[in-house]
Amino acid sequence: MEWEGGRQSGNIEDRRGLGPVAAAGGGIGALVLAAVGYFVFGVDPQTTLNAVEGVQAPAAQQQEGPRGSVQDEGGRFVDVIETSNTDVWGPIFARSGGRYVPPTSVVLYDDQTGTGCGLGQSAMGPFYCPADRKVYLDLSFWNELESRFGAKGEFARAYVISHEIGHHIQNQLGATRQADRLGRRGAESGSVRLELQADCYAGVWARHAPEVSSIRITRADVEDGLGAAAAVGDDAIQSKAQGRVMPDSFTHGTSEQRMRWFGKGYDAGKPAACDTFATDDL
Repeated sequence: MEWEGGRQSGNIEDRRGLGPVAAAGGGIGALVLAAVGYFVFGVDPQTTLNAVEGVQAPAAQQQEGPRGSVQDEGGRFVDVIETSNTDVWGPIFARSGGRYVPPTSVVLYDDQTGTGCGLGQSAMGPFYCPADRKVYLDLSFWNELESRFGAKGEFARAYVISHEIGHHIQNQLGATRQADRLGRRGAESGSVRLELQADCYAGVWARHAPEVSSIRITRADVEDGLGAAAAVGDDAIQSKAQGRVMPDSFTHGTSEQRMRWFGKGYDAGKPAACDTFATDDL
């Protein structure tokens, strides 16, 4: 994957090095973090939810970091991928008479940070908060993505970022509310449908990114993305962590499903191919 020199919009909020945050009571409820838009690698969603509820989320105090372009390689990569997503989704929305509004920002942080949805923690992996419309990412997650799950390559990272931006698109289109009505757990749950749709949206981005930016993506890169999708399937994670698979507790979909829906988005290049809520064949 080639990305150096790609356009940077500077839609980055850098909270790295700002230190820990305190939490306070009140707000819209910690369920938001548990239900929407995060990668949980080896962390049970209920455990994550309990941790968030334990600090009386979601009114965790937010330390605003500096906004704009960042200079380190890791930060620049995130900026380029977020900007590329804007360049892809803007025209797609426009063709249907809509207007794509990018996330408020992508927040880079260390360990934990306050969000509009509660206390964000690295153990959750990257996540999207619909309350403040921000994507949150601790860059140390890339080490875990590679060492623990074998998802190597920069495109695997780009897939993760684009998946989270996919959750932002869902929030903008109302799919998040639709998912809430279908439940948070189980093989047919709204949560699984939401995650598979975000995988599909990441595939749409991958298909069009080379057309609208200087990013170059090879077939080998796409295979890296499929490998990353497979690595984060509920069945793969549960089998590795617990030695058994429990479909009733699925929140993200199986490895096969995640690969297939990413592939659907990439092959079709159209968000219409990503309607996981209108099919019984997930």
